[in-house]
Amino acid sequence: MERLEIQRIEKEKWHQLEAKDLERRNEELEELYLLEGCFPEAEKLKRDTRLLSQWKHYIQCDGSPDPSKSPEINTFISLWKEETNETLEEVIAKSKLVLNLIDKLKLILLETPPYDLEDKNIIQYQGSILELQELLHLKFNIATEILLRQASTLADLDSGNMEKVIQDENVTLYVWANLKKNPRYKSVRFSETQIGFEIPRILATSDIALRLLHTHYDHVTPLRPVPTSLQEHTATVTHFVKDEVQNEEAAISKELQEEGKQRENESNSVQEEETKFEEQGDSEVQMSFVQEEPEATKFELEMKLLSETVLSAQLLLIENANEKPCLFEDNEVDLCQFTTLGGVYHLDILELPPQCKPMKGWMIVEILKEGLQKYIYPPETTEDVETENAFPPIEVTLEVQKNVIFFEDPVVARWDAEGKHWQTDGISNVSYKSEERLITFSLETFGPVTLIQDSHINMPFQSWELRPLDVNKVLLTVTTVFTEIQIQIKENLCMLASIKLNNKKHSSILEGKWMTPISFICALKEAGLNIFPSGHSHFYVVINYKDPLVEMKAYRQLALLSSAFAFGWSKWNIVCNSKKVIVKLKEHLTEEPTQKPNWTLLMFSGDRAQRLKINEDSEAFSEALQEETEFHSTLYHMVKDFASKKAMEKIRSSNCQFIDCVCYMLLSTRLLSYS
Repeated sequence: MERLEIQRIEKEKWHQLEAKDLERRNEELEELYLLEGCFPEAEKLKRDTRLLSQWKHYIQCDGSPDPSKSPEINTFISLWKEETNETLEEVIAKSKLVLNLIDKLKLILLETPPYDLEDKNIIQYQGSILELQELLHLKFNIATEILLRQASTLADLDSGNMEKVIQDENVTLYVWANLKKNPRYKSVRFSETQIGFEIPRILATSDIALRLLHTHYDHVTPLRPVPTSLQEHTATVTHFVKDEVQNEEAAISKELQEEGKQRENESNSVQEEETKFEEQGDSEVQMSFVQEEPEATKFELEMKLLSETVLSAQLLLIENANEKPCLFEDNEVDLCQFTTLGGVYHLDILELPPQCKPMKGWMIVEILKEGLQKYIYPPETTEDVETENAFPPIEVTLEVQKNVIFFEDPVVARWDAEGKHWQTDGISNVSYKSEERLITFSLETFGPVTLIQDSHINMPFQSWELRPLDVNKVLLTVTTVFTEIQIQIKENLCMLASIKLNNKKHSSILEGKWMTPISFICALKEAGLNIFPSGHSHFYVVINYKDPLVEMKAYRQLALLSSAFAFGWSKWNIVCNSKKVIVKLKEHLTEEPTQKPNWTLLMFSGDRAQRLKINEDSEAFSEALQEETEFHSTLYHMVKDFASKKAMEKIRSSNCQFIDCVCYMLLSTRLLSYS
């Protein structure tokens, strides 16, 4: 009886708290809507920045084209095609501008929200990217041919063969021309390095040149198409909101007309008793009022439309794909599961072009109409060759790019030109020396080669923490099996603060560089530090599934509170169901981390927040409410109950771009689902 009475009292108390929460729900959600006005405001600023960037480019007058404008980029491509006889050094110098234009176009496609991108623009930008990529590679081929024509004049005195090495920030080029055709010269090593080839006798006695062009970028992997489903989904939301806005505009204009008529009648009745001066004054006030109100209403409607479209775009960031990518052929690399790292190694065996000859003070050279030709190895017909082992695989030793981190031994993949995909067959005897960063393997046929790593090697995460550092500045720490990554977020920029590998600090060229969130995410992925799940990642990683709407609401509200509160991973988040998330938090107003933080556990279900009675060290999970606490509709109002005045002031004074940036990083890392 006593136990039942306690249960009855608890149930009654629970109902009272629920009723109280229901009473103030509308009021709390209205206040949250006003606070979350920072997201459309930040989006408006981003739009202004995108427009301003075009103007900045225009007033720079540096001669470079605006890649977003089709006539300018087409003119640039046409003029460069007409330029002939460029040396390798000149092509490499020009490649800096070309790579910059490609990066700008890729950023436009990534940074412009789906609802602002038209299909014709996507086709135009992707077409320009492909043209620039193809033209750049063609220019390298032409420049290589020009170099090889002069091979005999550049021959090394000791070996009698030609060797050329050019190193640049984006490209490393090794060229070797076989002039002596010495059958015993089978080991080709460049500039006293271990990089090179072990060639068979048939190549050692042929008129060939070997080229290793290591581009630190990847222009071989096909561009990922912009998913039409995203555009359709966003377009649906946008059309729905636009219809709503039009209806509201019509209603408001009707109201304004009625009010105008009413005021007109009133003013007519008053006109009989007032002077002409008063009539004019009244008319002016009336006109200004009718003009100002539609302007204010129009702004509100515009912000409402923007708020809805931003909301739908944020939801798309964390939506899981319904279907796994289509089935792949044997040995084909699944680019949803793996990623190429460290650029592409273009390995080519080239036919040596006719050499230039001095004659009576002139240099005479035969120029072949077909240009630079590849030497087919192994040849298609092998009738004249007696032994079967005359065309063994060629051993290749390459240097792994120093700015890329491989957490496991890299896998070598070769490009299949017919199927337009990366494959892992035709490669054998792979060995990797991690300290020297050298990888050796045997290759049956030459062509583009790359190194791949599992995109999800750092997922799921072991833990995470988001801690305020200063006004509009936070530190996000993500701990994985292999590494601990610290990211600083300041206003609308991100920076890699530190990386730890095996509990030891690891230096990176990205440290200390402030970048916009999308540029920063791309840079981390290219460095092998991928902590950003894609829509297909849940097929390759065991995740703690959370309802996307609840997850998105949680990230938005965590971002709102991030300037005054530290948040962290809780082991109970995996225990509660998919409709709820649990985080630990504490007020944090100093830059230094506290030694023994007193964390509070919060549970949030999208429309209800509550403090939990349990803590991280509790033996069992319970949804029991912390004593003397209440339910709230938002995390903001839940925190408001126990936060200091100073903390609430910091939250209200946070910059809208900072909140938007923190939210974007949380949506991109998906810490609540992938930890």
